[in-house]
Amino acid sequence: MEITRHKPVRASLKPSNHPYLSGPWTPCHEEVDVPELEVIEGEIPADMDGIYLRNTENPVHQPLGRHHPFDGDAMIHAVSISGGRASYRNRFVRTHCFEAEQIAGGSLWGGLMDPPGTSLRPGYGAHGGLKDTGSTDIVVHAGIAYATFYQCGEAWMVDPVTLETLGKAPWGPLDGVSAHPKVDEETGELMFFNYGKHPPFMHYGVVDRSGRLVHYVPVPLAGPRLPHDMAITKNWSILNDMPLFWDEKLLERGIHAARLHEGVPTRFALIPRHGEPEDIRWFEAAPTYVLHWTNAYEDGDEVVLEGYFQDKPMPDPLEEAGEYSHMMAYVDEHSFQSRLHRWRFNLATGETREERLSDRIVEFGMINPAFAMRPSRYVWSTTTRPGWFLFNGFVRHDTRTGEEDVYRLPEGVYASESPIVPKKGATREDEAYLVTFLIDENSGSSHCAILDAGDIAKGPICRMALPHKISSGVHSTWVEHDQLDRAAQWRRTALA
Repeated sequence: MEITRHKPVRASLKPSNHPYLSGPWTPCHEEVDVPELEVIEGEIPADMDGIYLRNTENPVHQPLGRHHPFDGDAMIHAVSISGGRASYRNRFVRTHCFEAEQIAGGSLWGGLMDPPGTSLRPGYGAHGGLKDTGSTDIVVHAGIAYATFYQCGEAWMVDPVTLETLGKAPWGPLDGVSAHPKVDEETGELMFFNYGKHPPFMHYGVVDRSGRLVHYVPVPLAGPRLPHDMAITKNWSILNDMPLFWDEKLLERGIHAARLHEGVPTRFALIPRHGEPEDIRWFEAAPTYVLHWTNAYEDGDEVVLEGYFQDKPMPDPLEEAGEYSHMMAYVDEHSFQSRLHRWRFNLATGETREERLSDRIVEFGMINPAFAMRPSRYVWSTTTRPGWFLFNGFVRHDTRTGEEDVYRLPEGVYASESPIVPKKGATREDEAYLVTFLIDENSGSSHCAILDAGDIAKGPICRMALPHKISSGVHSTWVEHDQLDRAAQWRRTALA
């Protein structure tokens, strides 16, 4: 395997037995290019033609205090597939904070679990004391990849082919950009939100296909909240106000501790895509917390939303984890008990109906992107190792029949969030591939794997060896090469 290794970054991180700095979460610090990956099982489907991009919480420096798995620096791993061949590269996202710590040679900011005053410099985002890492999400809009941070930092632009950091988005507002902006490929628009500790506590915006902020309005809330994701339909954007948010009394002392506020319902804000605050339709629902939505669409007088309802948003500590008991519970799906769920908002009556779609504990789901904002039948979710934020398998849910197709990875092998890639000329929704990264603790290696999305139970139909063991991570996306070509053509035409 031909490998180009780039100049090492400055790193001060020491070996650790911390559960999220070791094992499958051991950070990877080298940046490499591999022009062609070795196929070690099966063959690469000839009709796959795009790039799999995955963001990673990948710390470089020794933490100033206690480490949380969401404190890491952003590293993007990318596998480009075309013509039955695949290449690989990975790069850190050169945010301002990353570069500042490279100059300093060590950490300058505390983490999510640290007390006020830990950071050596003023922080960023909704929290106000954290490093802006861009390490949560990655989406592609108008030919540019955007790495975003869940606590509302800048939206960091990355070339999806070379992974070069291109700087922060020129359209990013002062209030920042949350993770999980949504892209409508048909209109070329990107929708986003942010949140913070000052009125109005939330904003919503729209960026057009040329990268201009064309709409930005407040979404007034009663106080600081902690939304994580949003959803879109053809005509509506869906934001949320949930009862799990920072304790107000502790917040007055600068302590950011989330708690479930009993008796407070879940509220959903439906705003027309280019609507004003007075156009928002509010709907109430059962109290919960939701990390991620899978799809939303319009059905007559109803707007339908699907995602993962948490039965226990305030989980009990995992006592066996000792000093990490609270942290381990808050990132463990089996502790907060997330299950696939559907909400139906009736625009005529103002009523909300809910239904459980699966009793299985799952999260981090994907759909066939060709069915985004349309009624979709299938959701591909990940399962996790109890007690851990580690994906150990996949479930394909048939939301019409309730049937579930399950694939469980071998013991000690863990997956990544896994986009669904439609097969060329597909006529069925599940006529697609599932692409993922695997971390094999048994062999100390990593692979890129492809599964048949219509029959995941048979396991990978192809595996490619990566040049190093990568760290477990968070969100991912797939972009077709022809999407990038169309975006480049549009830019050339617009500039002509």
